[in-house]
Amino acid sequence: MSNEHPYPPAFRSGDLVSVSGRLGVTETGELAPGGFDAECPRAFANLDAALRSVGASRADVVKVVVYLTDITDRDGLNRVYEEFFAEPRPARTCVGVASLPYGGVVEVEALARVRDV
Repeated sequence: MSNEHPYPPAFRSGDLVSVSGRLGVTETGELAPGGFDAECPRAFANLDAALRSVGASRADVVKVVVYLTDITDRDGLNRVYEEFFAEPRPARTCVGVASLPYGGVVEVEALARVRDV
């Protein structure tokens, strides 16, 4: 898997942050071994890292889109989502798809608004 992509992990414009789709890959760029149960938490950890790279945090997220190759993984997604985000959780859309890059089973993208502190 290549770490070379023609887009950034996250892009900030003023107080808005758009996070590109994050797969459940490890630091080596390989999918986390173990299928959905390993990839899903890893995808959210990668989302967190992308947010931090532009000065945002998971508390700033207002919308999440999750793509699943097996929509029956939705219950597992809900568990990870509830652990990752504190109340009030951001809006979310979950979409079943035929395939994802590199054979991944879950991909997460997000929109955030960075609040002035």
